[in-house]
Amino acid sequence: MPEDQYEPTDPTTQHTSDDFGEQQIDHPGLTGDLEQQPDHGEQTYRGSGRLDGRRAIITGGDSGIGRAVAIAFAREGADVLISYLPEEEEDAQETLRWVEDAGRKGVAVPGDIQDEAHCQAIVARAVAELGGLDVLVNNAAYQMGLEGLESLTTEQLERTYRTNVFAMIWLCKAALAHLEPGASIINTSSVQAYQPSTDLLDYASTKAAIVNFTKNLAQVVADRGIRVNSVAPGPVWTPLIPATMDPEKVDQFGQQTPLGRAGQPAELAPAFVFFASQESSYVSGEVLGVTGGKSVS
Repeated sequence: MPEDQYEPTDPTTQHTSDDFGEQQIDHPGLTGDLEQQPDHGEQTYRGSGRLDGRRAIITGGDSGIGRAVAIAFAREGADVLISYLPEEEEDAQETLRWVEDAGRKGVAVPGDIQDEAHCQAIVARAVAELGGLDVLVNNAAYQMGLEGLESLTTEQLERTYRTNVFAMIWLCKAALAHLEPGASIINTSSVQAYQPSTDLLDYASTKAAIVNFTKNLAQVVADRGIRVNSVAPGPVWTPLIPATMDPEKVDQFGQQTPLGRAGQPAELAPAFVFFASQESSYVSGEVLGVTGGKSVS
């Protein structure tokens, strides 16, 4: 493993390509339940003041990509509010510990973003406790593997869309009342929007919707000086994987990518920092794939 994110390293060997084993954990999954712990950049992410004074919301900030983004944002100088499900409290407190260790303010808001009122409350808490809002990261998502379309229940379909699409729209709508010129919205889409897996029919379709919404909203708010972009992860090792996938697929998760391995959450964080920072001032309506070489076009 490199000492920080700037050290040149062979990407095929930077992290393990070994089998994960046929793991299965209870949904929504806690980091401590994983046999192989993800790398969130705890020991490697080195900030340089790129987000000094910014105030950010990160949904799904308790673990996985959300935790890595929270750590990176804090080390770049941002205060961070994370939202998460109540049953993920243990992971959320660990994320807050890393945010505060970086000398930044962290706020934890448990609840279910399937509820529009809760989405509005998340934004209100950020404005009240962080003093405003500059960056919204819509990262939380729900997925569950299927055995054909016939196995997709209406309950699962509604949960997937309410969590992945409706909540994103509700949060953006609430946030726009507080975002000033220079603010940034970052939506987590997926390689699934472009190369959908047959056992993720509903989930993949929500990710395609996120790409479309990102490009559309970017045009709507461009004249207000607000940028909207998306990061599209490929296979990334997080608790979501063994909590939602068939154990046999978990075993060799990510090994089918050109780089031959799954990504780690720490490898996603710099993309979010780029979109949140002034370095991407002329970038809006774009999708940045962090996929181990898989195509997002």
